[in-house]
Amino acid sequence: MTTKSDPITNIYVPSSKNELLTQALERINSNVEVVTLWKVINVHAIDRLGMSDHGVTHFQIVANIALRLTRLLEKHHVEMSITKHFGLHRNYAELVILLASLFHDLGMSIHRQEHETYSLILANTLLRELLDFLPADERTIVISETLHAIIGHRSGGRPYTLEAGIVRVADALDMSKGRSRIPFEAGQINIHSISATAIDNVQIMAGEQKPIQINIVMNNSAGLFQVDDLLQSKLHGSGIEQYIAVRAYIEGEAEKSLLKEVIFD
Repeated sequence: MTTKSDPITNIYVPSSKNELLTQALERINSNVEVVTLWKVINVHAIDRLGMSDHGVTHFQIVANIALRLTRLLEKHHVEMSITKHFGLHRNYAELVILLASLFHDLGMSIHRQEHETYSLILANTLLRELLDFLPADERTIVISETLHAIIGHRSGGRPYTLEAGIVRVADALDMSKGRSRIPFEAGQINIHSISATAIDNVQIMAGEQKPIQINIVMNNSAGLFQVDDLLQSKLHGSGIEQYIAVRAYIEGEAEKSLLKEVIFD
């Protein structure tokens, strides 16, 4: 059983000697229910709604971006919320961020509308099983923080934790070249598909003025809509905006032609 966009089947992230991530991923990648839900999500997203990939490839990208953001912040001694408020090691923050990155769209297996809320229901049940290697108190905290990060990625969401803000921004940064092809090639020609096609690459690196520098390389100025409409709206109110600088620019002297004409009947 495959969908139109499932080039990978397992999630891989740099564990960076974080045994919690290793244990969680072993359980997640071998869990038939989780893997099947990811496939169901893409049937809805791609086959039925003509949207971009919302399956395992998306979760892999978001998880790696989120952990990259987290580790850049940690290098600048930014304390994660789970450490500040519960006294747990930063490895637990990475665990929350990984889990929320992988489960934030689970509700798409039910319906696109209000999928963030449905994700909470599905994730809550799965997490109790997947995190059975943790003591009850730690498991309860991790699940609560993960569910908060999941609901925080919705439109207008206002995260209370840095972990939730990181996942919210990482989700928006999955906009590199090729990620918009499905709706565009399916004939959905609008500002959303055109602007998404204008993004060639997203670079995340250590910044000079702020801990994180995000460079968005475009082939056409239409990509600015994607940056403003999607990224800035997710970054604003995330709780991590003060740590991030964003630069969007066109590489090369000439813009790429994305569309020749549109005919309205």
